[in-house]
Amino acid sequence: MSSQNIYILGIESSCDDTAASVIQNGKILSNVIASQKIHEEYGGVVPELASRAHQQNIVPVVTQALKKANITKDKLHAVAFTKGPGLMGSLLVGTSFAKSIAYGLNIPLIDVNHMQAHILAHFIDEEGFNKPPFPFLAMTISGGHTQIVRVDNYFNMAVIGETMDDAVGEAFDKSGKILGLGYPAGPEIDKRAKFGNPKAFKFTKPKVDGLNFSFSGLKTAILYFIQKEVKANPNFIEENLNDICASIQYTIIGILIDKLKLASKQTGIQHIAIGGGVSANSGIRQALKDGEQKFGWTTYVPKFEFTTDNAAMIAIVGYLKYLEGSFAKQNVIASARLKI
Repeated sequence: MSSQNIYILGIESSCDDTAASVIQNGKILSNVIASQKIHEEYGGVVPELASRAHQQNIVPVVTQALKKANITKDKLHAVAFTKGPGLMGSLLVGTSFAKSIAYGLNIPLIDVNHMQAHILAHFIDEEGFNKPPFPFLAMTISGGHTQIVRVDNYFNMAVIGETMDDAVGEAFDKSGKILGLGYPAGPEIDKRAKFGNPKAFKFTKPKVDGLNFSFSGLKTAILYFIQKEVKANPNFIEENLNDICASIQYTIIGILIDKLKLASKQTGIQHIAIGGGVSANSGIRQALKDGEQKFGWTTYVPKFEFTTDNAAMIAIVGYLKYLEGSFAKQNVIASARLKI
């Protein structure tokens, strides 16, 4: 590779965060995110409101990313953007903006798969963070996805296990809703779990063959359990909230770790990486660390800011694809249901 500095602008707009990032070779110079608070009132993301907010946010966010990176747009070598998966209206805003800026500057356009980006975020040059060697197993866990992926090189990945119904983030959020916690409930459950007894209440783990997951049965079991207890004692939730959160979190983490153990055993791969918003969960991070002692794994956990939806992960994929000369055409279209 030449010693030339390559600057890539990354744009991410798959859900309700408008994000832009500038990368110089493998190093992030800026990573700007505008989160949309409006969805909290509705207890979930409202697609129409999300795309409108992206339209308002995208110019200021990209402007700020360039400013923070201390470069002008004419220094950019390419523009990378999230092609999918995600909410169609949201994706369209990022896609059309990326096309326009690439066209205006006459530089390459690079389309990025959001799920691959969560995995490849591990290859951002960041002090104190090691990069996993190939092949490795990646578990992507978020509000919309739960997958175990075998990664043989940057662009050769295969999903070997995935959820058959709800994603793990949904399991956290819906359990939180049952308990009357705000949206998103995952961080709140994580916070309260630290003060509770994880073995106070036992929830049955769903029986799913192979490496696939299922969370809808667990969600129903939690709902029925809470309804039954509240009937007997109307103050049950507030009197036991930390224990309930700890028990729910313990069960969910147990499901994830069991499948990872099986995947590692089946593939013989001991290098395990996680990505996606739910990988910010402290219990999951700890369980992975424990896996190093218990199962001989080497684990890779990304920096917090690269776990939730962000443009740094889009920029790093853009950089890797730029090196390969893998560019998109101007007629590229966003895709709400894009597979790895």
